[in-house]
Amino acid sequence: MKSSFLNAEIVEPYAEALMSLAQSNNLTDRFGEDVRSLVELLEESQQLQGFLGNPIITTEDKKTVLRKIGGGGTHPYLRNFLMLLADKKRLIFLEGIFQQYLALLRELNQTALAEVTSATELTEAQRQSISDQVKAMTNAQSVEIKTSIDPDLIGGVIIKVGSQVLDASLRGQLRRLGMNLKGAA
Repeated sequence: MKSSFLNAEIVEPYAEALMSLAQSNNLTDRFGEDVRSLVELLEESQQLQGFLGNPIITTEDKKTVLRKIGGGGTHPYLRNFLMLLADKKRLIFLEGIFQQYLALLRELNQTALAEVTSATELTEAQRQSISDQVKAMTNAQSVEIKTSIDPDLIGGVIIKVGSQVLDASLRGQLRRLGMNLKGAA
């Protein structure tokens, strides 16, 4: 509990500062694209997370790696923000700060995040159907779909939007059927 409080105490102010910088320069969506790319990279590379979070590695070495990762594609303001995080020894919170920035961006753009778990890759028609359903549930202007695959589902999907969970998977249906049968016996 204490670490999540500390995490929030550090993550939120930095994310809000990044959003403020983005808004004052009309760069919210541009930063959003850059941040999504960097979050994807962090999620895919445990080695990078370990490197950035390692207190033994010098700040300059971390900055060098961040410059190479960002290359010429990352906006200079965002690169400077990354350098500030390195100087303040806050890179361990980088993914959390970026996730919080994306949450602020979704709120600003009235976009709902739907975390969808399915047995197989979703087709475009399925994505559209989920998007329409989430828009109806949340009254959001648009929907951002984050997918993951779980072959244990057998079929169907599990959709999580905020604290709401819609379990339309075969595994969930079998579980509910089993509970109903137990209750009837």
